Amino acid sequence: MAIRIDGKAIAAKVKEQVAEEVRGLKAQGIAPGLAVVIVGEDPASRIYVNNKKKACEAVGIYSEEYALPAGTTQEELLSLIDRLNKKPEISGILVQSPLPKGLDEAAVVEKIDPQKDVDAFHAYNVGKIMQGSYTFLPCTPAGVIELIKSTGVDICGKQCVVIGRSDIVGKPMAMLLLHENGTVTICHSRTQNLSDICRGADILVSAVGKAHFVTGDMVKPGAVVIDVGMNRDENGKLCGDVEFSEAEPKAGYITPVPGGVGPMTIAMLMKNTVAAARLQAAK
Repeated sequence: MAIRIDGKAIAAKVKEQVAEEVRGLKAQGIAPGLAVVIVGEDPASRIYVNNKKKACEAVGIYSEEYALPAGTTQEELLSLIDRLNKKPEISGILVQSPLPKGLDEAAVVEKIDPQKDVDAFHAYNVGKIMQGSYTFLPCTPAGVIELIKSTGVDICGKQCVVIGRSDIVGKPMAMLLLHENGTVTICHSRTQNLSDICRGADILVSAVGKAHFVTGDMVKPGAVVIDVGMNRDENGKLCGDVEFSEAEPKAGYITPVPGGVGPMTIAMLMKNTVAAARLQAAK
């Protein structure tokens, strides 16, 4: 039976460390600040934004929220980001996705000052991640690395399989595992013999966004299984990509949903905001 990886407990430790760093920075006259921009009234986005505000309050980071109507134009949104780029109280800028139809998300990301891009989605930061000389890491993949390391399993030399190739999770996840000297395979909708590939994984990360996608027969005995998925099952209950009841008896370590990756994403956002404040103070 797998050991459950407690994302809430690990995230709480990260936030304690961040709070300590924030106190140290404030003693030097540096106050980290995060601006969160939300456009429209997507219910899931509203929950995420509220959770980010609470996390900022808990660790002592100053935060501002900009809630814009769904009819906001591209020019209005870019103008706001331009103002936030120039605002000294703001160390980090986060634009909650998804944006309403008609808005160019890529152009919005590229408008953010790379030194304030605490999501690490800007092309400059993506390039730095590829090189391994980064300041920020995307929050979810960075959180996953922390969860894997918490198990005591050394990523070096392990067969690592990532299901999903999104710019937000799949691709950067693969790069971070590669930086830890894992041997990485990225799987996606066109992958042949997916089950066979997954069965060879010492570390299996699923970020495909489909409930019940990873079944027990796809899990290698003793593997570390990280479930990034946030889905609703046929009963409307929150679940991940992994069929937990089948995978748990076979895996060595496994993340639950909820309570696994989710809390780590916000904890790493707090960490990135502090890193941004340090970077800008050093200019």
